[in-house]
Amino acid sequence: MAQNKSRPDSDRDFVAALRREQEARMRGYREQALKMFAPICGRCGREFEGKRLRELTVHHKDHNHDNNPPDGSNWELLCVYCHDNEHDRHSVADWSEGPEAGGPQSSVSTYSPFAGLDALLKRKK
Repeated sequence: MAQNKSRPDSDRDFVAALRREQEARMRGYREQALKMFAPICGRCGREFEGKRLRELTVHHKDHNHDNNPPDGSNWELLCVYCHDNEHDRHSVADWSEGPEAGGPQSSVSTYSPFAGLDALLKRKK
C-alpha cells in the first residue's frame, strides 16, 4: 500500500498520537460522567439504556474539552441530537454577531426565551 508522500512520517505519527490522546481523554470523562449522572438527556429528558446509551454524549458547558473538573461541574449529558443542536446554536450566534469593531468576538448566546414573561403574567391577573 502506497504511503501519502505529502506529509513526512514524523508529522503523521504526531497527528496519530494526538488523536489517540484525545480519544483516551474523551473515553475517560465520558465514563466518569455516566457514573455521576443519570442516563438522561439534559435538554429533551429522554432516558437511555442498553445499546442506546451510546447516543448519550458529554457536553462541555464552557466548550473547553480540556476543562474536566473531577466533580463534573463542566459537563452535562446530552443526546447526540441535542448536542448537535447546542453546538449549532453557538455557531449561528457566532456567525450572526460577528466581531465587533476593535473588540473580541463573543461566542455566548444572548437569547433568553423567557424574557418579558413576568410582564405577560402580570397582565393576565
